[in-house]
Amino acid sequence: MNKGLENILTDTAKVSVHGGHSGQFCQHAKDDLESIIQAYIEQGFTWVGITEHIPPLSDKMRYPDEADAGLSAEFMQQRFVEYFRLGRDLQQKYANQIELLIAFEIETYLGTKDYVHGLIKQFQPDYLVGSLHHVNGFGIDYSKDDYQQALAESGSMTQLYCDYFDSQFAMMQEFCPAVVAHFDLIRAFDPDYLSTLTNPSVIEKIERNLDFIAENKLIIDFNLRGFDKGLEQYPSLSILKMAMAKGIALVPGDDSHGINSVGRNYDQGLMMLANLGASLEWQKPARIKY
Repeated sequence: MNKGLENILTDTAKVSVHGGHSGQFCQHAKDDLESIIQAYIEQGFTWVGITEHIPPLSDKMRYPDEADAGLSAEFMQQRFVEYFRLGRDLQQKYANQIELLIAFEIETYLGTKDYVHGLIKQFQPDYLVGSLHHVNGFGIDYSKDDYQQALAESGSMTQLYCDYFDSQFAMMQEFCPAVVAHFDLIRAFDPDYLSTLTNPSVIEKIERNLDFIAENKLIIDFNLRGFDKGLEQYPSLSILKMAMAKGIALVPGDDSHGINSVGRNYDQGLMMLANLGASLEWQKPARIKY
């Protein structure tokens, strides 16, 4: 590694705007939350957003692994209370070693608007991560089968993308989350996503959503988890360049789901941003004022 690249890795603050999912509070994650926070400290992170998923609104909206484990929506809603209690305790316990922001990752599907507003009022998170994991009531990143159902409901791949970005826009208008997560997650099971992303109808939706993010000074989660799946990071390179041209802040999110994914792909992602000429002065999520 040449000296310039080495300096970038050592001189740039290590942060994660979206991470800290743990096996205590997420069925598809591993390890306990405190151990994950300790891993961030050991790796020298300056600040980290702990951004657990909100629990499902109803049993119908459980992920298959949650249903298979016999976890009811009511149980997970009660467990979320413990997530926030523990998160606040750990925030204080480790305050001298790392700045922890205790937040949550919202979901967007029929019925969640009032539900999410209620969670915000009840728990008063430091900030919100705005996500979409469902389109037309079907999951779009959990399995190919679910993705195909969402695709069938939309009628075409182009329309599926348009439906996704329309839902994302409505979510941003409603909640104006400080961080917009894995912006183009809709491409998770589209082998021809590079082509789909060039469709004029899709580009129009992307441009509109990026304009909203720029106007409201939101952050795009430079989500490193895609590298784990043999994909590009989220968002795709073409969208990254569009976001940079609009002056949008890109901030790394390791989207960790256990100790072994804390900081994973971080150096790879950091060098990519540096080579693109993106700012490495990380914008911190704007805290919600109560």
